Amino acid sequence: MAKQHSNVAYQVMWNRLISVVEEQAQALVRTAFSTSVREAGDLSAGVYDTHGKMLAQAVTGTPGHVNAMADAVAHFIRRIGRQNIIEGDVYITNDPWEGTGHLHDITMVTPSFYKGVLVGFFACTAHIVDIGGRGFGADAASVYEEGLYIPIMKFAAGGEVDETLVRIIRGNVREPDQLVGDIFALTTCNEIGHRRLVEMMEEFDLDDLDGIGSFILENSRRATLERINALPRKSASGEMTVDGFATPITLKVKVSIEEDRILSDFTGTSGVDKKGINCPLVYTKAYACYALKCAIAPEIPNNAASLAPFEITAPEDTIVNAVHPAPVALRHIVGHFVPDTVYDALDKILPDLVPAEGAGCLCNFQVSLRPRSDGPAPKGARRSEVLTFNSGGSGARPEHDGLNATAFPSGVMTMPVEATEHVGPVIIWRKELRPDSGGAGKQRGGLGQYMEVGAQEGYEFDIQAMFDRVDHPARGRRGGASGAPTTIAQDDGTAMNGKGKQFVPHGRKVMMAFPGGAGYGDPSERDPALVKRDLARGYISAETAAKDYGLSAEDIAAVQAAISKGKNLA
Repeated sequence: MAKQHSNVAYQVMWNRLISVVEEQAQALVRTAFSTSVREAGDLSAGVYDTHGKMLAQAVTGTPGHVNAMADAVAHFIRRIGRQNIIEGDVYITNDPWEGTGHLHDITMVTPSFYKGVLVGFFACTAHIVDIGGRGFGADAASVYEEGLYIPIMKFAAGGEVDETLVRIIRGNVREPDQLVGDIFALTTCNEIGHRRLVEMMEEFDLDDLDGIGSFILENSRRATLERINALPRKSASGEMTVDGFATPITLKVKVSIEEDRILSDFTGTSGVDKKGINCPLVYTKAYACYALKCAIAPEIPNNAASLAPFEITAPEDTIVNAVHPAPVALRHIVGHFVPDTVYDALDKILPDLVPAEGAGCLCNFQVSLRPRSDGPAPKGARRSEVLTFNSGGSGARPEHDGLNATAFPSGVMTMPVEATEHVGPVIIWRKELRPDSGGAGKQRGGLGQYMEVGAQEGYEFDIQAMFDRVDHPARGRRGGASGAPTTIAQDDGTAMNGKGKQFVPHGRKVMMAFPGGAGYGDPSERDPALVKRDLARGYISAETAAKDYGLSAEDIAAVQAAISKGKNLA
């Protein structure tokens, strides 16, 4: 029987448990091989009770990973079988429908034993650079083409690693050392979490997590329901259209606030696409829940109970509920637009709460470099895979400007140029903020970025573009203007597509402009001091200051004169 403790003691333990999983996540950041984990933080970590319910998640990580991973451990328990769970085990999968949405995410689960008894599980997920197949991109016609599939299975049984599985993995991917290194990093970070949990249980004289688990789940559920109960009992619909692969796709949702839950029904959304931008329901659910929690209960920690009142449904074979064997490699593109779709509905129920639309999906691209084929290559030239995460601007908020080059809703960090260039013969010639890309408004949208990428002398490459908002820029809210769209072309003017693998010959560069966030409110209501500040910072041009905000020629000249004299107006 679980020992009883005071509520104060349980609150201390709860905070400690969050610290335990944050140390678990940081161990992964420090030991991972892939830059997507080390530099961008594209990962998640969490601790679960013996039934597979998430008790706490790390602060570091992405909602797409952790909210999807919240459902994953129950699948592991069911697939492995409770009778087969023994001390020293480590489990693995990259199943898109029972993990976190695509084959490029490896999820590892480790049972945690204390004094010979199972007390819970640790789980973690990381995005890995390559899983074989066609490579990371939207070009596949089914999940079978997208890479190596690892069903839920034992990576280690009783402390013994399955070397046959390791050999199979190594034989099917382009970066075997990197991937196997990441798998062991994931295994190690779970072990770190287990050690810290044992220390905590010894310190607080716990035999199991039943007491603290009940406290966490009961309090989280009650707090979340209190927030929902305070909202009006209303329903509203929202929708948005984005580029898709070859044809535009439309996301639709009806959000209904009830006494003890919020329903989000995606009926009416476009069907499954022929290419790999489809989204499994687990990933749609992750981002729809995240959007609602950010708006309604942002300070309540994420766990099974605080997520439970947010119910997400979508008909099968829609692009937000793609079923096997649909191609899903770039499921993040659709998934990252789910929050803005939900907010389009929520804004009609709770005005002046949610932001304008932003860039939405990450501005990622992967470069597959190889020795040039049209002439002599450098001695020792080798093939290399380089993945880089980048962001457009976020949407303006009711009381604040949007954030520049900041990923919302994914929350991952932009990779430093130095780290990107370190892992392969790629050159980032330009990476800077994109003036005039944030939509005008009382609150201005966040700026996108310019990027120019090429290869070192003697190399050619394929670029896997993973962009959207080429034809459908972020829409303003409450009178705000749209953000700037995405553009992509080679430096000789050759047009390029926003998605798909495209060849870039030796000596050529790819010129990219990432989208800006939209504005919020009427631009005529913007504080002139903020307009002058933006002009001084280079966020907007003199033309935009005059056209969109009505700044006078005299004021523009005064700002320009002050800048030329070195005065700090920013």
